[in-house]
Amino acid sequence: MTFSPETAADLAPRILAGERRALARAITLVESGRADHRAQATALLDRLGTAKKALRIGLSGTPGVGKSTFIESFGMMLVGQGHRVAVLAVDPSSARSGGSILGDKTRMERLSREPAAFIRPSPSQAQLGGVARRTREAVSLCEAAGFDVVLIETVGVGQSETLVAEMTDLFILLMAPAGGDELQGVKRGIMEMADMILVNKADGDLKPAALRTMADYAGALRLLRRRPQDPAGFPKAVAVSALAEEGLKTAWEDMQALAAWRRAQGHFDRRRAEQARHWFETEVREGLLARLVTDPAIRARMQALGSAVAAGQTAPAVAAAEMLAALQR
Repeated sequence: MTFSPETAADLAPRILAGERRALARAITLVESGRADHRAQATALLDRLGTAKKALRIGLSGTPGVGKSTFIESFGMMLVGQGHRVAVLAVDPSSARSGGSILGDKTRMERLSREPAAFIRPSPSQAQLGGVARRTREAVSLCEAAGFDVVLIETVGVGQSETLVAEMTDLFILLMAPAGGDELQGVKRGIMEMADMILVNKADGDLKPAALRTMADYAGALRLLRRRPQDPAGFPKAVAVSALAEEGLKTAWEDMQALAAWRRAQGHFDRRRAEQARHWFETEVREGLLARLVTDPAIRARMQALGSAVAAGQTAPAVAAAEMLAALQR
């Protein structure tokens, strides 16, 4: 896709007016890795500002837990309550081909037809945390377009999935009914990050197992030290059924109550400020790493030192120290 030099001036007012086509085009722009596109994306984000703030909800869970079904049912409920919902679904990219299926719109057929909803699948591009590098910029674009709830679906559970907490206000962990041994497979880092654990598929024959699993998780959460940003009773575990659309309203009320408490206590704005600083520092680090590829002299030096290390002529630590010294000069 081509973008004109006037892209920022052209797209900004259309995005602020809530034009979906302009929003989709802008997300494509921020996801591009081309230097000229990055410059235009930065100019566009600067024009839009950060005045509008939606409730950002991160959703993670094991493959097959029903994330897409939950997001569709949950999103339909929110739309029915008058909310405008944006869904940023990160699809895993193939380590071999680099491609992604990007089939989330087909899995959320009802929600994709709603005028008050916007679904955007993006490739993970092998990014840690299951979140595409530019997802946080796509969130800002959705907020500028007037969406008041942004759902970020991550690739799946893993220790690096905790990165999603650095761009969301609430982190929800979706789990399936399972035996007690399954609890041992949940990463402690994710458990400590989660604001709520939703045990899905609490319907039919699986309902008793779901209720037992919910009780197991609730007990595990009570053992964790209470965080200063949480009121009494949080983090908590709740049983839901995305298929039968049961428990969704209760879960949403709990999310709203937690977000409102954090706003009233000042935790909400303080966390947003910490996240902004985190992503500023991340951009600086990524820019420095990019110089290793884009600067011909630095790239040649890296290749020479890499060859020396591969040949056993230089220790990796010695070569790294030499490379860093060269960068400082």
